[in-house]
Amino acid sequence: MTATGSLIRERAAAARAAARSLARASTAVKNAALERIATLLEERTPVILDANAHDLAYARAEGLDPAFVDRLTLTPERIRQMAADVRTVAALPDPVGEMFDVRTLPNGLLIGRRRVPLGVIAAIYEARPNVTVDIASLCLKSGNACVLRGGKEAVHSNRALGDIVQEALAAAGLPPSAVEVITDPDRAHIDELLQAHDLIDMVVPRGGKGLIEYVRAHATMPVVAHGDAVVHIYVDEFADLEMALKVVDNAKTQRYSVCNAVDTLLVHAAIAPRFLPALARQWAGRVTLFADDRALAILGPFVAEGLALERATEETWRTEHLALRCGVRIVDTPEEAIAHIERYGSHHTDAILTEHYGRAMQFVEEVDSAAVFVNASTRFTDGAQFGLGAEIGISTDKVHARGPMALRELTSYKWTIFGNGQVRT
Repeated sequence: MTATGSLIRERAAAARAAARSLARASTAVKNAALERIATLLEERTPVILDANAHDLAYARAEGLDPAFVDRLTLTPERIRQMAADVRTVAALPDPVGEMFDVRTLPNGLLIGRRRVPLGVIAAIYEARPNVTVDIASLCLKSGNACVLRGGKEAVHSNRALGDIVQEALAAAGLPPSAVEVITDPDRAHIDELLQAHDLIDMVVPRGGKGLIEYVRAHATMPVVAHGDAVVHIYVDEFADLEMALKVVDNAKTQRYSVCNAVDTLLVHAAIAPRFLPALARQWAGRVTLFADDRALAILGPFVAEGLALERATEETWRTEHLALRCGVRIVDTPEEAIAHIERYGSHHTDAILTEHYGRAMQFVEEVDSAAVFVNASTRFTDGAQFGLGAEIGISTDKVHARGPMALRELTSYKWTIFGNGQVRT
């Protein structure tokens, strides 16, 4: 699937036409298409891996950083997980047609809100080819058509995955153009997409700060952004030490190249003399720490034991590392930790580790993030982990959607009113 010039508008127009059919499709038909996608992912794993190998060869030849290459990489296990996520979406309740806030007015009118698809959703994203399947499956189940534009680094993977999705749609009797995958890497196509407000109802950018800012500045339709994630964990003085070490390690090392991995540890001064040495031993030879002066004083002796340690700078606190690197700062109060998060955070995901209920609730109430955890790894900020199936992204916006954008977040509503002849007087 390629696109040049005005073909971008033609693709968007085809998706708009398909959206009308998709909005009327039954749950059974949509689920049949989803099951076919999952089956084809499994059956065509060798084809997908071959396409992905071309993308990986390009990425390595270009000298792209290891975290980027990790996000680009598909493996048999990751493809199996993609198929499992599609089946999870199929098993979820269909939001389309759901009535809510139903009530009878004093004049006898029965009024309520009915969930309806948004229409056509455009997504512009980087690196991760699994996003192609995630967004396609969520849009399909929620009755939306979509136009997907991945990064040039994943063009072969996205083409293979897009072909699978379109084949599955056709097999279920749905228009293949309900999912349009743009694989032409010409960046001019992004501008054309962003100007197509008459054909596209919402655009979702997923990627770095530059991409998000560009889309916000040039889009002529509503934008719901999956932006940078500077993730914090505050280790309170009342934290359980063993639990804190386990949670922090998972949040950094279980998969470091994703948006919900921790970037900065804020450690209460009262627990720092016990927590930081234990952390240093745990991460020696594994994670590079960027520490403030007080943390350096505690961590310094562990360099001899293999700890990679550097002095933190102002930029440290603003950085989404996506690598085995982590900032460490000692704070004296919960208020200082919360103030740091307010200044440097991205309103994505933050956590507190504490056995003190009051401290936990203070953190929950005062930290203005899409997801706030108490005594759990930040790695759980994920649509599938939240029981929502796959996600179109993690929104840090406050309008329309916040946090994982799953099925309900891809719908709007229409007021539906039933009467028996009422007239206004």
